[in-house]
Amino acid sequence: MSTIDEKHNASVPAGRLARMARLGSLATGVAGGMIAEGARQLAQGNRPTVSDLLLTPANAKRVADELARLRGAAMKVGQLLSMDAGDMLPPELTEILSRLRSDAKPMPLSQLAKVLDENWGKGWNTHFQQFSFQPLAAASIGQVHSAQTKDGRHLALKIQYPGVRESIGSDVDNVATLLRISGLIPKGIDYQHLLEEAKLQLHQEADYLQEAAHMRHYQTLLVDSPEFTIATVHDDFTTVNILAMDYIGGVPIESLSSAPQEERDRVMTLLMSLLFREIFDFRLVQTDPNFANYRYDRATQQLILLDFGATRAYPTSIAEGYHQVMQGAVQKDRAMMDAGATQIGFFQEFIRPEQREAVLDLFVQACEPLRWDGVYDFGTSNLATRIRDAGMALSMEQDYWHTPPADALFLHRKLGGLYLLAAKLRARVDVGGLFALK
Repeated sequence: MSTIDEKHNASVPAGRLARMARLGSLATGVAGGMIAEGARQLAQGNRPTVSDLLLTPANAKRVADELARLRGAAMKVGQLLSMDAGDMLPPELTEILSRLRSDAKPMPLSQLAKVLDENWGKGWNTHFQQFSFQPLAAASIGQVHSAQTKDGRHLALKIQYPGVRESIGSDVDNVATLLRISGLIPKGIDYQHLLEEAKLQLHQEADYLQEAAHMRHYQTLLVDSPEFTIATVHDDFTTVNILAMDYIGGVPIESLSSAPQEERDRVMTLLMSLLFREIFDFRLVQTDPNFANYRYDRATQQLILLDFGATRAYPTSIAEGYHQVMQGAVQKDRAMMDAGATQIGFFQEFIRPEQREAVLDLFVQACEPLRWDGVYDFGTSNLATRIRDAGMALSMEQDYWHTPPADALFLHRKLGGLYLLAAKLRARVDVGGLFALK
């Protein structure tokens, strides 16, 4: 069995007190950095704002490094910030925070062995012909290892970091406090229900038995779609903290950026079509937009679907509301769009008429690919930037910061992720034609 160099890995703080202490130490370090930067700026005759002092490259590095060490929910919130708010932040902060999407430090061997002993019992290694202690990937909640069983199975094992599940509530609250103090979350926003939804979602992602059930369910839902493949779960090695599945190779989805145009178009057409099926047929959506959740088998031309932890069921009322919004955008029927948005839960009682219209304008813009006549060229479109700018204008300039329903937030993240992937692959997709089938 291969080994791993412990010097280059950091033990995950597992207990609540240990994790709280790490975040407390982070806050102290950030405060010290603010004081030092403030003194430097004043010496130069400048009068910096608190936000300017907080969002320095040095402080950003402190935050990114500590979240990468904590992993779990703390790192997950940092990842979400880098993906969702990256274009709104200083370039230095964006660059450093973006490391969190791929820069988690693996567990040291001693901690990994303890997790395996606790889940499989002493002597677990007798079941394996080979076990690679060097992870294939390390992310926010767990890391993935390759193994060969003695009966000939090649497995991919997703192994959860210790203490992640128990620390979700405190991690989310602590990181939210850091964001609020930084001014990244505007004052007066009622975002508590979104924090609770985030905690619930993270608890579901940390339950590998539930993720295994989602994988089996999707296999039945896509049994008529050989274009997709999902790894088979192996129950004898799966626990709430370890997910054992077939090892499936393939190449990263982003690597298709150099593939022929026809191949890029086909892949994004499959993914867009799948999203519509998830919303309107399955009422079940894998909501995590991370590109790493997709791989591609060049030999079979199959899309490999990975990571079903963020799978979310959608009520019929929400699905029907989105169909109304999209159909209304296609038909240029704002009354239909308004009815759909109301059904989803977008309009609170205090909303002003001009704000209501601005929300509908944002929906019209987001539905541009659906309204397009024929194939929509994501490679030449600046749609993602326009949506971001319109959203920022709506929230800031018109003094309307509305926390959307959690169902909408997760769905918009998924759609936005597909738009970004389509732009990266410079794909051309007849999105309107796909929607017309629904």
